[in-house]
Amino acid sequence: MAKNKDKEPKNKKKFFKDFKAELKKVIWPTPKQLLNSTAAVVVIVLITAAIVFTLDFAFELLNKYGINKIKSNVKGVVVEQNVDANIVNVDETNQVVENNTEENSIEENTTIENNETNNVNE
Repeated sequence: MAKNKDKEPKNKKKFFKDFKAELKKVIWPTPKQLLNSTAAVVVIVLITAAIVFTLDFAFELLNKYGINKIKSNVKGVVVEQNVDANIVNVDETNQVVENNTEENSIEENTTIENNETNNVNE
């Protein structure tokens, strides 16, 4: 165990010595290189943002005027088919009502004729 305790301070010292040596090997950019690199990154980010915004806007318009309009047209066709079916049902109902009206008219005419006959007999 005594050996491990002795190695820890040596490892730490060696690590920091190596770290310092590596930092000396790094080639740091000049202020001009740093400015050029920063400008290039900013320009690329702005171009990418413009492309994403344009695509987002185009797809939103396509969704608003394209897909939703197609959906509404499809719904309109379905509604028209339902309306046509309802008209057929209404026509059938009207025929039943017309038949009842004709029967009522016949009954009324018969009643009126009976009343007239009764009045004449009196």
